Amino acid sequence: MGDKEKKKGKKKNVTVCGYPLSIFFIVVNEFCERFSYYGMRAVLVLYFKYFLKWDDDFSTTIYHTFVALCYLTPILGAIVADSWLGKFKTIVYLSIVYAVGQVIMAISAIHDITDGNKDGTPDNMAFHIALSMVGLLLIALGTGGIKPCVAAFGGDQFNDDQEKQRSTFFSIFYLSINAGSLLSTVITPILRAQRCGIHTQQQCYPLAFGVPAALMVVALIVFIVGSGMYHKTAPAGNIMVKFSKCIFFAIKNRFRHRSAEYPKRKHWMDWAEEKYDKLLIAQVKMVLKVLFLYIPLPMFWALFDQQGSRWTLQATTMDGNFGLMVIQPDQMQTVNPILILIMVPVMDFIIYPLIAKCKLNFTPLRRMTVGMFLAALAFVAAALVQLQIDATLPTFPSSSEQQAKFINMVNRPIDVKAEDYAFQLPAFEANQEYYTYNLPFNLTIDSGSPELISLPDGTRNTIAIFEEGSLMRPIKFTDVAAKPEEGANAIRFLNGFGSVLNITVGEESFGNIVSKNMSTYVNVPHGTADFLIKNAAGTECVFSRKFGFGSSYTFIIPSTFTFGENCGQNIKEVEDIKPNSIHMAWQIPQYFLMTSGEVVFSVTGLEFSYSQAPSNMKSVLQAGWLLTVAVGNIIVLIVAEAATLPDQWAEYILFASLLVFVCILFAVMAYFYSYTDPAKVEALFANLEPEDKEEKDLEMTKKDMVENHNEKKRRSSDSSSSSSSSSDEDETSQTNF
Repeated sequence: MGDKEKKKGKKKNVTVCGYPLSIFFIVVNEFCERFSYYGMRAVLVLYFKYFLKWDDDFSTTIYHTFVALCYLTPILGAIVADSWLGKFKTIVYLSIVYAVGQVIMAISAIHDITDGNKDGTPDNMAFHIALSMVGLLLIALGTGGIKPCVAAFGGDQFNDDQEKQRSTFFSIFYLSINAGSLLSTVITPILRAQRCGIHTQQQCYPLAFGVPAALMVVALIVFIVGSGMYHKTAPAGNIMVKFSKCIFFAIKNRFRHRSAEYPKRKHWMDWAEEKYDKLLIAQVKMVLKVLFLYIPLPMFWALFDQQGSRWTLQATTMDGNFGLMVIQPDQMQTVNPILILIMVPVMDFIIYPLIAKCKLNFTPLRRMTVGMFLAALAFVAAALVQLQIDATLPTFPSSSEQQAKFINMVNRPIDVKAEDYAFQLPAFEANQEYYTYNLPFNLTIDSGSPELISLPDGTRNTIAIFEEGSLMRPIKFTDVAAKPEEGANAIRFLNGFGSVLNITVGEESFGNIVSKNMSTYVNVPHGTADFLIKNAAGTECVFSRKFGFGSSYTFIIPSTFTFGENCGQNIKEVEDIKPNSIHMAWQIPQYFLMTSGEVVFSVTGLEFSYSQAPSNMKSVLQAGWLLTVAVGNIIVLIVAEAATLPDQWAEYILFASLLVFVCILFAVMAYFYSYTDPAKVEALFANLEPEDKEEKDLEMTKKDMVENHNEKKRRSSDSSSSSSSSSDEDETSQTNF
């Protein structure tokens, strides 16, 4: 019956150019799935910050919690596939869960669902947060659960005589992963930057999440379509379960026989010999030897995965204008996969051969040490960039301070004295910097009487000075007290004209601005903006201005303003917050160092692990490797929540210092590590006589009987007198002997 099924399966194995047709469905499935995952992940931290309105630290914490879950669930997926459902059913069922999670994420980003007052902000943010968390949990379960199954399922499609084709398949499979990652990281930030909505136009997160959701549905459909062509192997038991049981039994057995009367064994895993054969124990020892080296590795991933969180947030405060194109902050992550495609062949065909010609013993563990050091240097570079960014940022008031700037709306220069600050303001101009106060202050204009000015704590303010008859009248307006979000420019107009003005820019409106009043802020994107100014009679003026990223301006329409062809020349500008002046290109060195570290560390680490692992336990080491990624992300969320560092550059230096310390620790561990050949070790135990196990079982049984008998003897001795007890004990001991 089994042979018939085998033959039947082989008939379905349609080949194209020597390759099973079924693998093309698997490769397309993997491309779509990786596009879905990395596309969603690329915009995730900005979704937390700008849509859910979380601060940087909490956004970073939830982001890395999600990534950690994505790398913890592969262990669950492998156990389910190998012990219960099989790879095919596991991939299908968890892909459904995955697709549902992506759809829920797309729905959670639709602000119009709860925007009852149609102001562009959800009225019930808890609803959107709950949907987001459910979606992310389902995605983590889906993407992590299928991660260990898809590649292995693809390998199952080949016969034993197709080793070359199988090797080529894995290369194509890896290429599809990088292609999906690269394309999605470019496309989804572009989709996010679009404006969409029913009542109000906002950043289009539903589209940015919706396209990955659609690709995941496509991935599932493509995979199911190829169902009739697959070789589906039945679950044969999971080696990780056997591996864990063997370790657990050794620990339990050692604890049971912890008494001094039992002879010590060379290795604590030798206590599993009573139940497991020596070959399995030897294999477990080899795996544990490598897993011990994994202990310092999570620190590398703690730094590496911050490319999608801290580094993306850093990019939001930088200038993304590259001339021919404008790069979104979340698009900078594409530098990593691009550099990977360049650095892998450079390392393999140039750097490593040159090192070999210099006769340097650049072992895998030494390569990994260098990779960790390069990642630490990347964070030092990020800290230097952050210092330059911080130098360009304005000093905002603390919770106990107030700041004020003064604008002269009179058509002549005026003298101003604001407590300790005395200066002259030309007509329709403002002082350059904000003045900081801790208490209410006296404001004196020209030779007039001082007026007490009181401002709310923690605010920035503009005090516009108008002339009313022979008196000067100061009017207070509240300014933005933080950098505009998402690289936008916060723009407003101060109307010093004698009538009501209506101002619009694109589809955004500043409303009707009455005389001697300030408009609300409107966020204007990077580029050239055309402002349309109308009076009550319908006369128009078009005023154009080019903006950078993250600035804030107040435009003054003076009393001398006139409509006409050159009307814009009469409008004065006041720069409240300078635009981002540090270019995003300065992030490229840190990405280069991090990617170089990844190529040297990650690729070499996987190669080393596989070379040191027994043939049947490579999946165990794969699970251990993924676990280091999960632990690394947990480290980030702990530091993000626990660290009280006031400056971001200091946090970068903290992470770099921790990795350097761990790098030194790993170098010491690597120095004492002795390389093994798993094939030779397995060969030594392959022909062991079964009598060895039987003798060991008999010996342990005898010792257990002696222990049990002595225990009974001690209990009986407690109920008799000391003299007779002593006599009985001697007699019993002789009998046992």
